[in-house]
Amino acid sequence: MPVVLLVLFVILVIILASCIKIVPQAYAYVVERLGAYQGTWSVGLHIKMPLIDKVAKKINLKEQVVDFAPQPVITKDNVTMRIDTVVFFQITDPKLFAYGVENPIMAIENLTATTLRNIIGDLELDQTLTSRETINTKMRSSLDEATDPWGIKVNRVELKNIIPPAEIQNAMERQMKAERERREAVTRAEGEKKASVTVAEGKKQAAILEAEAEKQSAILRAEAQKEKMIREAEGEAEAILKVQQATADGIRMIREAGADEAVLRIKSLEAFEKAADGKATKIIIPSEIQGIAGLASSVKELVSDK
Repeated sequence: MPVVLLVLFVILVIILASCIKIVPQAYAYVVERLGAYQGTWSVGLHIKMPLIDKVAKKINLKEQVVDFAPQPVITKDNVTMRIDTVVFFQITDPKLFAYGVENPIMAIENLTATTLRNIIGDLELDQTLTSRETINTKMRSSLDEATDPWGIKVNRVELKNIIPPAEIQNAMERQMKAERERREAVTRAEGEKKASVTVAEGKKQAAILEAEAEKQSAILRAEAQKEKMIREAEGEAEAILKVQQATADGIRMIREAGADEAVLRIKSLEAFEKAADGKATKIIIPSEIQGIAGLASSVKELVSDK
């Protein structure tokens, strides 16, 4: 009898222990009572009724990532390609998630495939390759709306890889190679153009500097010539001044020696004789000196007759 009581006690303890549940962070438990939905347990300590309550589903509330296999799609211009997608989703309502759909992940995968085919079917190949952001936005909006009755929120959808047919890939590679060669040719031409412009600018600057130097040299030569002429003129003026001074001194000495007017005029004639040494072509002689010259000629003739 004591053994039976002990066994019953142990069984009772085990049952009571199984009725105590601790829900960890970022999880939720869906609880059923006699097969019907009873409630949703959030984080913390919970106690269920023994034998009649059970935890039907433990649900992860963290954001989850699902990478789906590549799906074949056909573009508007009849090009078949394969696209694989990555879906980021989060469970917002544990009850709807538990009872909304049988296999939520498979449902999301199939919904992603059909949505992708509908979107790509309206785009051509080039648009598909260059409109990833647009495709991602449309898919996220469509999936989020479709999965809302299942208690799922689609946060983000990304096209992981777009795989066109082999012949399309080869054509794209040839096109990219031609584009790179074209850019290289344009870059080389631009470089040659800039080099030519630089050389021309250098020659222009050199010509300008050379002309400026020639101008400065001509100005300096003109200044030097001017200074030389000034010095020569000053020298000639000084020489004339000295000659005039010497002549004045001579006349003064003659006056001081008591020479008469006739002697002075004869000296003036001698001065004109020196002035007419072949360098002057015309000499204007005052009438008084002309008279003296006639008198001198008469005296000379009288002396000759004697």
